Amino acid sequence: MVTWQDFEQQAPDFAPAVRARFEARKHHVLATLRKGGSPRVSGTEVQFIGAELTIGSMDNAVKALDLRRDGRYALHSHPGDETMTDGDAKISGRAVEITDEVELSAYAGDLPQAPPGPFHAFRLGITEVVLTTVADNRLVIRSWRPGEEVRTVTRD
Repeated sequence: MVTWQDFEQQAPDFAPAVRARFEARKHHVLATLRKGGSPRVSGTEVQFIGAELTIGSMDNAVKALDLRRDGRYALHSHPGDETMTDGDAKISGRAVEITDEVELSAYAGDLPQAPPGPFHAFRLGITEVVLTTVADNRLVIRSWRPGEEVRTVTRD
């Protein structure tokens, strides 16, 4: 599983811009797969803890149950205003639930505020990262996959 830290090491000039998009706003959109295979979108918050990009969830929330069943996810940053000045970030990969009690306790301890009750926590393994920005009235799409260089495509 490729961690956030792996991404930072493999794409050191790209990772800070993506992280900034996720840290600029509190709420983002997570896509998971329902039992029948159709997509589900849910609001979520992300945390960068150590080497990991993580999300938490209330106990037995449908997004957590989706990820337990099938860890594939897509995460879309809050895009900000309509200018897209700082870009629009997307990360996809596979989520893995943190189940070890010691690790869960450490996770909760690293949060700005401890969860009010039982919760789920997931590490987000990364298979693709995309940052779309607008520059000189052109769309600039930068993308990265593990083991590859950052690619840039521009569109009018």
